[in-house]
Amino acid sequence: MKLSSVGELTLLEHIRRSFSRKSKNILAGIGDDAAVVKASDKSLLATTDMMIEGIHFDLDYVTPYQVGYKLVAVNLSDIYAMGGKPAFMLLDMAVNKNTDMNFINMLFSGINDALNRYNVYLIGGDVSASKNGTALSATVLGYAKKYIRRSGAHSGDRIYVSGCLGDSACGLELLKRIRRPVPMQTGDTIFRAPGSLKKLKMNLTWNTAGPLLRRHLLPEARDPGDFVRNATSMIDISDGLLMDLSRLCDESRVGARIYLEKVPLSFALRETASRLGISPIQLALSGGEDYELLFTAPAAKKVKAIYIGDILKSKRVIVDMAGKEKPFSAEGYQHFHE
Repeated sequence: MKLSSVGELTLLEHIRRSFSRKSKNILAGIGDDAAVVKASDKSLLATTDMMIEGIHFDLDYVTPYQVGYKLVAVNLSDIYAMGGKPAFMLLDMAVNKNTDMNFINMLFSGINDALNRYNVYLIGGDVSASKNGTALSATVLGYAKKYIRRSGAHSGDRIYVSGCLGDSACGLELLKRIRRPVPMQTGDTIFRAPGSLKKLKMNLTWNTAGPLLRRHLLPEARDPGDFVRNATSMIDISDGLLMDLSRLCDESRVGARIYLEKVPLSFALRETASRLGISPIQLALSGGEDYELLFTAPAAKKVKAIYIGDILKSKRVIVDMAGKEKPFSAEGYQHFHE
């Protein structure tokens, strides 16, 4: 069944039924001109992010489920990067009238699984027709007792990341070579698609390749609860370590020193990147879409995260494995960049 035979009103009712979870803090949800939520004595956080077909995703490589899940996760990551807890989401979507309802159902399933994973509620949004591909936008609201900005780093602070880097970029490189969707979902504990890996002729196992594909297709937003009280500045790594560290340094008006030997690389990344003929450290530095948290904290504080460098007064350098310094610049993904 195509969307054109369903119509807008039926689609809206389908959305209401699909996202029917209730919260005591939602006074009025889907169905009114605006949602109404209870006020809080905490700081209100708001973020929005888009996913456009042909720019952010290609349905020749990903499933509608994965698109929906990722839309939620990348938006929640921005709330976590401010030291907050996500609570509510608004969804805007523009789709072609010839879109099959199976696509809509799979998309909603991915969105729903991500919302349930992080205990976030859909409270409204908008739908529209599109003459071209699918365009999606999510707006997420959250709360923070202590919000963390990019501008709070000071010389002498240490630089930390919440986990391994480069896995998502390596997963994308695998996906480009597989050249078809890998239909994993968040509830899968074991996934096997031997035909996809045989096509690569690299003798890779799913124990190695699977986690990298999952990191790209089903990213996880990192909760900063273990270290938020000590963080002086924070950003999520969406466009690569060097790009996002440069943004943090720009806002804080500081420099940084990163030690290559301390940048965390997973075994799966090292093994797969070597077979692909790609530098694993380059993927970690500028690959993007890891959605790990990059933050700073005073050197005297004990922090449950991975130390990778220090904040300096001005210069921005990388220390290589031989102990030599070289300058770094904002290197990673940028919209509208040739």
